[in-house]
Amino acid sequence: MSTPATPRMLLVLSENWTLTGGRADLPTAVRWAREAEDAGFDAVMVSEHIVLGPDAADRGIMGNPRDYALPGNQDPYTPWPNSLLLLAAIASVTERLRLAAAAVLAPLRHPLLLARELGTLDLISEGRLVVQPTVSWSRDEYDALGVPFGERGKLLDEHLEVWAKAWGPSPLSHDGPYYPFQDVYFEPKAYRPEGPRLWFGGQRLHGPLLRRLVRHGHGFHPLGRPAPEDLRALKDAMSDAGRDITDLEMIGGTQAVFPDDRSPADLGAALAAVPEQWESGFTTFCVKPNQFIDDPGGVGAFCREVMRRVERLVG
Repeated sequence: MSTPATPRMLLVLSENWTLTGGRADLPTAVRWAREAEDAGFDAVMVSEHIVLGPDAADRGIMGNPRDYALPGNQDPYTPWPNSLLLLAAIASVTERLRLAAAAVLAPLRHPLLLARELGTLDLISEGRLVVQPTVSWSRDEYDALGVPFGERGKLLDEHLEVWAKAWGPSPLSHDGPYYPFQDVYFEPKAYRPEGPRLWFGGQRLHGPLLRRLVRHGHGFHPLGRPAPEDLRALKDAMSDAGRDITDLEMIGGTQAVFPDDRSPADLGAALAAVPEQWESGFTTFCVKPNQFIDDPGGVGAFCREVMRRVERLVG
């Protein structure tokens, strides 16, 4: 993937309920996306859960409600609207903004159904969709939907196989252990012949994640900063597969440090980590507005300020 002249900035639209009074105010999120595009942001991101159970708070609820939701640190009442429907609404009011569907819990659907939803959104947006499929962490969520939690990695792998077939010629058949079917016609396809761009990420670069990245990935979105040995392992695995690590879009982020459990973080301190990541090959950087501001009417100005600061930092 070609390296951009300046960092690409991505606005995280999930988990911003401190800006909307704790309510899932979706028209406001759509407006923020349009404002982000106007400010020069490259992408927006929406994550998902279908339901939450008691294990959402197994590790205790986060101290500052502006923080990122992690496994076991969130209130089960946290709103998680349907990410693909929200991104479809955003696609209708934007022109160039990429739409990152993060943490798509593929094993909780049938792969043909999910491929239909992803392909349609990719067509609506004319190829702007990015998908980050994952297996997630909540056993309660899997139990509620009647999906075996222990099989989730194998289910995701079979999803990826089916999606690749779905973007190809009809009719298509699949004889995998979970989702067998014969001679189905899948039309229309996604915008690109190979389907939407796929990102993969997680808390650590374990074997299954590395394998999916090498075989299917267009981007690497780790949770936190990957260790140097993980990046070396990724580079070697890509090379062994006849690919170069520069084929992958590298997605970094900003680390908000909150002074207490009531206050937002300092934007300048969070953005200070961008130049080092940029120099090491990361090109796209995530920022969540409610970590830094408390005014829902100020997201557009916030995005413009982010762009000004980032351009100064790496200019």
